[in-house]
Amino acid sequence: MIKVLYFGQIAELVGAREHSRSLPAEPNAAALLADLARDYPQIQPISRLQIAVNQHHASGNTPIEEGDEVAIFEPVTGG
Repeated sequence: MIKVLYFGQIAELVGAREHSRSLPAEPNAAALLADLARDYPQIQPISRLQIAVNQHHASGNTPIEEGDEVAIFEPVTGG
């Protein structure tokens, strides 16, 4: 199992701030985002989402392992 944290509007769209879920069939960030988009189509397009694994920004091919904490959020802009 992994812990998935949702921030900002993503949490509102999913209806939760966090939950536990099984690893995706291909245990990487891109596969997890695809699974989440299938479960929560309202978060699409997923291309705009950012992901962090264990508090480190991640790319699509970043591996995810049992016990990891994964954060899903939208990019933040300032200025």
